[in-house]
Amino acid sequence: MELPTPADLRQRRTELGLTQSELAAKADVSQPLIARIEGGDVDPRLSTLRRIVNALEKAESDVIRADDLMNEAVVNVAPDDPVSEAARKMEEEAYSQLAVIQDGIPVGSISQTDLVHLDSEDRDEPVEEHMSESFPTVSKDATLDEISNLLEHYKAVMITEAGETVGIITEADIAARLS
Repeated sequence: MELPTPADLRQRRTELGLTQSELAAKADVSQPLIARIEGGDVDPRLSTLRRIVNALEKAESDVIRADDLMNEAVVNVAPDDPVSEAARKMEEEAYSQLAVIQDGIPVGSISQTDLVHLDSEDRDEPVEEHMSESFPTVSKDATLDEISNLLEHYKAVMITEAGETVGIITEADIAARLS
């Protein structure tokens, strides 16, 4: 068993978004002790170090990640599909937007807003002629905070692994999880 260094503890705490005070409260030690341990000024007792590591592990398990929220079944269209196919899928699934995916890679998005102004003859045109930019992509280990920040500006977030689409998250997914 390898014990964490002061730098390891500081790095793990900051990755979890915890302040020294928050970690101290979770580990039932004082904030100045956390500061001194992280600074390398104090060599803690093993029991104290164990409480700090346990508190960090608990905090880490409390973090909600994209992998916990995402829908693996991504309803999508290809860039060369006709716009009528996108409209049909949106209506069938009761979605207001769809990802446009080519060979597993997100290349754009199309929404009801993109389709509303189209004439009936435009519905035979390929999706790529009417699509908008792609939804942003994150990895499976992106945190709820990171995803929420993106959803303030976009209608969805794509989850990718090695460049391939593996899931999608919308505000509805977050609302369902938090309720």
